[in-house]
Amino acid sequence: MTINDEIDSLHGFGPSKMVRVIGPESEQLGMMQLSAAQNNAYDRGLDIVLIAPQADPPVCKIMDYGKFRFERDKREKEAKKKQQVVEIKEIQLSCHIDVNDFNTKVNHAKRFLSDGNKVRVLVKFKGRQMTHQEIGRELISRFEEACAEMGAPEKAPILEGRNLVMFIAPLKPGKDKPAKAEAKPAEEPESGENG
Repeated sequence: MTINDEIDSLHGFGPSKMVRVIGPESEQLGMMQLSAAQNNAYDRGLDIVLIAPQADPPVCKIMDYGKFRFERDKREKEAKKKQQVVEIKEIQLSCHIDVNDFNTKVNHAKRFLSDGNKVRVLVKFKGRQMTHQEIGRELISRFEEACAEMGAPEKAPILEGRNLVMFIAPLKPGKDKPAKAEAKPAEEPESGENG
């Protein structure tokens, strides 16, 4: 934004250039020469700011520019604080993982979820393990259940090449877990009817 004497030099306006002036309380002060608008602002101990140079006539506002800039910067900082950066953390599992290793990985995932990050759970199939994908699906299902208090899967696990992948997102505050428990019994009778 262009303020005070910079308006003359940067935009090539002469002191006799007519501008539309808005007062400090957003009231219309009408048309006046730029020099008169500047004097009006200086008499109030305020700045004159060119807010619409392309308008015909250009529009200027009388304000405390320092205070305006401080409040604008403060709002931008608050907006940045509210933006949470979500990282995706990866946990790799193998089909023959030991119980202690499994529990350690679950604890890592819970910590990531409590920090507000998503977790990408990856089960790697090596060699002939590809023919026994049910082992990987059962493992990833156990992992999902172990993390249920902290997060929920975004969608069902999918096979990507030789890896079974699932994303777990952190639970939002106030989101109830019983809703998921109600969904499971509805699925079980369907599988019973098919079998």
